[in-house]
Amino acid sequence: MTENVLDDKAWKLLLALQRDGRAPLKVLAEAAGLSIPATAERLKRLQDAGVVRGVAADVDAARAGYTVRAIVGLTVSGQPAKKAFLEQIGRAAEVLECHHVAGADSYLLTVVAADLPALEAFLGSINAWGETRTQIVFSTPIPRRGLVPPGTLR
Repeated sequence: MTENVLDDKAWKLLLALQRDGRAPLKVLAEAAGLSIPATAERLKRLQDAGVVRGVAADVDAARAGYTVRAIVGLTVSGQPAKKAFLEQIGRAAEVLECHHVAGADSYLLTVVAADLPALEAFLGSINAWGETRTQIVFSTPIPRRGLVPPGTLR
């Protein structure tokens, strides 16, 4: 279904929406080369198709009090344990995202903490599930960014 809604105008709309999720319909319409009603309809179709899942604020973690960021790898064995682990970290304020991955780890987590002692406490809270491998993030030269059409350069 998504291939039917992702034409050139839809991508222009998505690019504008990713630049500024609070942009008024008029601005989005101009960017996509559509009328305001057509833009509203396109946006609704993109939402109905699950392409646009929501629009969120981009909050600076360090300025919000989370001065440490880390990538944590963890191997969890057995389905019941994985379910319980995911329930625990799903409630953890420190966990920004969790990826189920192939390779040495079962999961890769992106976590934030107020400071190193807070990170150590968080790691201690999940150590019962398996050995953690933690990498402290010094900087992020390419931050998370919006999607562009497949096969295009930025």
